[in-house]
Amino acid sequence: MGLEDAKSEVDTAFTRKGNRGYAFENAFGGTTSFLRRSYSKDLAGVDLAITGVPFDQAVTHRPGTRFGPRAIREASALQPYDPPYGWPFDPLEEMSIVDYGDLAFDYAKVADFPDALTAHIRTILAAGAGTVTLGGDHYITYPILRAYAEKFGPLGVIHFDAHSDLWPDDDLTRIDHGTMLYKAVKTGLLDPARSVQIGIRTTTEDYLGVHVIDAREVHEKGTAAAVAKARAIVGDQPTYVTFDIDALDPAFAPGTGTPVWGGLASWQAAAMLRDLAGINMVGGDVVEVSPPYDTTGATAIAGAHVAYELICLYGWTRRKG
Repeated sequence: MGLEDAKSEVDTAFTRKGNRGYAFENAFGGTTSFLRRSYSKDLAGVDLAITGVPFDQAVTHRPGTRFGPRAIREASALQPYDPPYGWPFDPLEEMSIVDYGDLAFDYAKVADFPDALTAHIRTILAAGAGTVTLGGDHYITYPILRAYAEKFGPLGVIHFDAHSDLWPDDDLTRIDHGTMLYKAVKTGLLDPARSVQIGIRTTTEDYLGVHVIDAREVHEKGTAAAVAKARAIVGDQPTYVTFDIDALDPAFAPGTGTPVWGGLASWQAAAMLRDLAGINMVGGDVVEVSPPYDTTGATAIAGAHVAYELICLYGWTRRKG
């Protein structure tokens, strides 16, 4: 199989045989599942489920991330031809990966959304698969962490972001993307001592014990130092990785709701994600891709690459041999 098969492959999201292997249909045509994986609700034997959460009713500024999952899937059409660069294994060959589709929810009943999402993720975890979730605004990480903490107990978290999302908010009924990590700490879903934020460049008065590697530290001390620090913090315990696309500087990812200057370059994010190989990652997400604010599609492309790196991190400790 190779690029010559583009002449006969099409709509492999529905027509492919099995859940492993590359796809060679034309990048500009066909049905756009993530990395051309099969759309499936059958989780038997599945290692990893990619799922979308098109929710943006928790934003403090610009909406539009409800269109993120669709845009990330479309951007990923350039990636399923080859092994991911820099990784000495083939996750698409070695793991059974499906696109589980999007969460179904009633947009007019926002209060019901958190429980619906937790149940959605709980179903996947109960089948023995992990998840990489395409957002959606960053609030979605809180209901996802509830499902993960049910299975694994308090988690370590690696959180790439411009913002800490730790602003005080003790009203658990409020749905706000700027307070999701505060709620996660306060409800015991994560262990602050085993959690670290990377790329921060906005003010927070109390980090509640969560470690911080701000953007300036990454720029001045380098990606290797940041990774070494992060690895020491999370150790070998179950870890969830959440990547807000505004961790990247707006020059690299303008399509997001709350952009902040001075952020990570895409090469820095790529290097850190790659060098985190070996952490005990049990799940992850990429959030806050808002396509209406980026006519170039660069932000969705970055989101697709982040999601693929999360797949690699998940698969690295589960690879053959």
